[in-house]
Amino acid sequence: MVREIGMYKVFLMGLICSSVACGQPNQAPEGFTSLFNGKDLTGWWGMGTENPVDWMALPSEELEAKKSASLKDIKKHWSVKRGALVSDGEGLFLTTDKNYADFELLVEYKTVPKADSGIYLRGIPQVQIWDSTEESKFSIGADKGSGGLWNNTNPAGKNPLVLADKPFGEWNKLRILMVGERVTVYLNDQLVVDHARMENTFTPELPLPRTGPIQLQTHGGKIGWRNLFIREIGSEEASEMLSAKSQQGFESIFDGESFQGWTGNVESYQVVDGTILCKEHAGGFLFTEKEYADFVVKFEFKLPPAGNNGLALRYPGEGNPAYEGMCELQVLDSEAPVYANLDKRQFHGSAYGMVAAHRGYLREVGEWNFQTVEVRGSTIRTELNGTLILDADLSTVTDFMHESAHPGKDRPSGHFGFAGHSDPVAFRNISIKELDHD
Repeated sequence: MVREIGMYKVFLMGLICSSVACGQPNQAPEGFTSLFNGKDLTGWWGMGTENPVDWMALPSEELEAKKSASLKDIKKHWSVKRGALVSDGEGLFLTTDKNYADFELLVEYKTVPKADSGIYLRGIPQVQIWDSTEESKFSIGADKGSGGLWNNTNPAGKNPLVLADKPFGEWNKLRILMVGERVTVYLNDQLVVDHARMENTFTPELPLPRTGPIQLQTHGGKIGWRNLFIREIGSEEASEMLSAKSQQGFESIFDGESFQGWTGNVESYQVVDGTILCKEHAGGFLFTEKEYADFVVKFEFKLPPAGNNGLALRYPGEGNPAYEGMCELQVLDSEAPVYANLDKRQFHGSAYGMVAAHRGYLREVGEWNFQTVEVRGSTIRTELNGTLILDADLSTVTDFMHESAHPGKDRPSGHFGFAGHSDPVAFRNISIKELDHD
């Protein structure tokens, strides 16, 4: 006990000296805002490991009462020392009042031997922080270092790419980018997580919540935090970031000027400012001259209010792609009141009439959305704005909406295109990468 207390005193003295030596801490870089004002705990409350979906569903009065009640614990275990937040390693986790969607987060931290901590993103654990020299935890990955998405089951995101921790007594610097479920982490300017999909610890079968708080975890070890800055990422930048991570092997199938390489109901569509736009009160099927077997398509789309369109996957060139093709993948303003009573297999991203996609990940009407669709064998995986909303194997589907058969669902190849339904839905930046057969 004496040794632990002494170590903590040394830790605090080092924290104070480092804060002073660095000049003026907690001054946000251009474009960022400070999460911590360097003086007190304004803007924060306390919470443990709780599913954010549950507490965010509370009535406002109950949520405010929960936040207020947490402050007693926070004041007991958290303090401000010379411009740095200090936790004694016990109690509730410091949690931002504000919830965030897509963001860039900058954080510096300093901890002690045998410590174990982390940062929850949107209330989901966690970007791992721990003692990489603690042999008792090597079996669970401590030897690989901090910065990984430790609660992931996929090693690609769970294990840091390099060991980048600094020696004890020095400040570590984290840069975290989150777009949809995609997380990139730099620790001390070294890439340790590269665009990995963060898994939902609480309900693995569901995507991450669209928004949530930043949480600073306490796990028994003393830790200091400073220079906590955040920059919210807008939709245009988010789409650019997502597209940039999927460049290799893609070929553009729309030149932005004409329908070269396309066929079908061309007269129902028009090219406007580099987009394919379905004419209002028109429709029909516009599809590629080329056929595809296994492929990934990436594109952007913009919906008008109550807009309705669809992706024709492995379309044979005639008939209704929802039935004669592998499927029609819905493109729909799902939140429009007029669609409130649709079958769940009709909402955006769904394999029409067969498998429902997860809702709640479309951007506001009038904004461009970024989507990728991977078609491999009988499976379809769809990411909308960086979040996996559909992962379906159509070969296993036996329950069809209205008991209507889908004879084309097992087609091995076909055209790619759009299934217009009289609304001016726009598409741009359309590229396809063909995949090798397994």
